[in-house]
Amino acid sequence: MAIKYEELTSKHPCFALGKKGSNGRIHLPISPTCNIECKFCDRKINDYEKRPGVARAVIKPEEAIGVIRRSLELCPDITVAGIAGPGDTLASDYALETFRLIGKEFPDIIKCMSTNGLLLAEKADEVIKSGIDSLTVTVNAVDPQIEAKLNGGILYHGVHYRGVEAAEILIKNQLEGIRRVSAAGITIKVNTVFVPGINDEHIEEIAKTVSEAGASIYNIIPLIPQNELSECRAPSCQEIDGARQKCEKYIDVFRHCQRCRADAIGVPGEKDFGEQIYLKRISRKDTFSHG
Repeated sequence: MAIKYEELTSKHPCFALGKKGSNGRIHLPISPTCNIECKFCDRKINDYEKRPGVARAVIKPEEAIGVIRRSLELCPDITVAGIAGPGDTLASDYALETFRLIGKEFPDIIKCMSTNGLLLAEKADEVIKSGIDSLTVTVNAVDPQIEAKLNGGILYHGVHYRGVEAAEILIKNQLEGIRRVSAAGITIKVNTVFVPGINDEHIEEIAKTVSEAGASIYNIIPLIPQNELSECRAPSCQEIDGARQKCEKYIDVFRHCQRCRADAIGVPGEKDFGEQIYLKRISRKDTFSHG
């Protein structure tokens, strides 16, 4: 049985309401590939950038147990094992396999997965059976015209879709997946990347829509200008706070996001132990693939 939302807010650092929590988490960089083309995403292997989509290495599911055991020795405050990349967790079978292994070896640790949601509707039963306690879905728009400005395309069942057609498929699958997984009692958090000039006036509608679909908590992440959106500016603190206030009418809002790496280990905002656990690798542009 998945942990209730109220308990997650006191044990999971990415669900804490009010004051920042003191619990730790480990991100396992298990998922090597992605199936959508977010225009702000630039996945890399390196040991210096502090942002999502970056890891020192990609490990195998069977390596995860040793990584968790060593991480708990270094940081006993870890209560959560999460998989958030560097690619998408449902674009391969590695994440779900890893969660099944974690459930056997560490039954008390909270299991958390992040996904872009493209395959969430059709893999909902597998996600539920994997034993995760919480699921984060990144939803950057619920209007296909807006999503098409943020996402270059998707690779879906062997077909490369682009533009509004791709956006329609993605949004439909995201919302249906959220409905199915939340109906099983698993807590859903939705992340939205705030991109000034593209989805800034749309974020309130996203929060309302995902809340109605079953999400419990909402996280607005400021854009890191890079890749195809390198010319866009990051939102101001005032803009983010204004968006959060609008969204709170519909859903709880998380306010302490550190935009963690895909291999982060420790208490967010404090010492990170990732360098002591994961091997250093030279950054390579071709490490990841779409599909």
